[in-house]
Amino acid sequence: MTEFRSMQQIAWTGYVTIVRTEVRRFMRIKAQTLIPPVITMVLYLYIFGSIIGRKVGSIMDMPYIQFIGPGIIVMALINNAYTNVSSSFFSSKNHRFYEEMFVTPVPSVSIVSGYLSGGVLRGLLVMCLVSIVVYLFNPFDIHNIFVLLLAAITTAVIFSALGMINAILAGNHEEANWVNNFVITPLTYMGGVFFPMTSLPLAVQPIAEMNPILMVVSSFRYGILGIEAGPVVLHLSGLIFCAVGLVILLIVMIDQRYRLGD
Repeated sequence: MTEFRSMQQIAWTGYVTIVRTEVRRFMRIKAQTLIPPVITMVLYLYIFGSIIGRKVGSIMDMPYIQFIGPGIIVMALINNAYTNVSSSFFSSKNHRFYEEMFVTPVPSVSIVSGYLSGGVLRGLLVMCLVSIVVYLFNPFDIHNIFVLLLAAITTAVIFSALGMINAILAGNHEEANWVNNFVITPLTYMGGVFFPMTSLPLAVQPIAEMNPILMVVSSFRYGILGIEAGPVVLHLSGLIFCAVGLVILLIVMIDQRYRLGD
């Protein structure tokens, strides 16, 4: 029992240390990590919501700025959860700081959980700040807080995990941005943030439905506005499945030191 308790203490201490380090890192440079995303989303709301929105009129019986609000919040959450872990772990890998963790008895679960928690916390923090901005542009009432929280947490975990996986696989700074540039950004713009999926050609809609970011946006839109743009339970189940699968994959990669050896 003594050995079991000591291993639990080691795992917990390692986890808390990594989380504390990650939070201190992005809070120390708030002018780079928290303020720019909020400014960017303000510009999205002003340009797309206010200026273009007046030309568009209403979508699905609501003002355009109200329609894109949940998608704007999603974009902030995804970008910051991904960027935090990707940049942090790639820097650790590039400067070989991770070797200090690997010579300790801290288990892989604690390492993965620590980095992902840092990404989740930054993503949720920026999401809350952007939500305030969205509310100031167009006040809203939360329709289903449970759906919203579940979608937010699973989304933050998924994209934090993708950021860490990309950092492990990347061999240089250009490759460290590969997933963001060639996967996340295209899927985001085709994920129903700025238009409903029903506006796409019928032949394209079944393919678009497989977009995981569409699952996120539709879940957020239902949680905030009560608009069901698809089977919410199925979308949430898909997000949970992706989150669990990516976390398990990461634990295996860290445990086997995949692409992290000499």
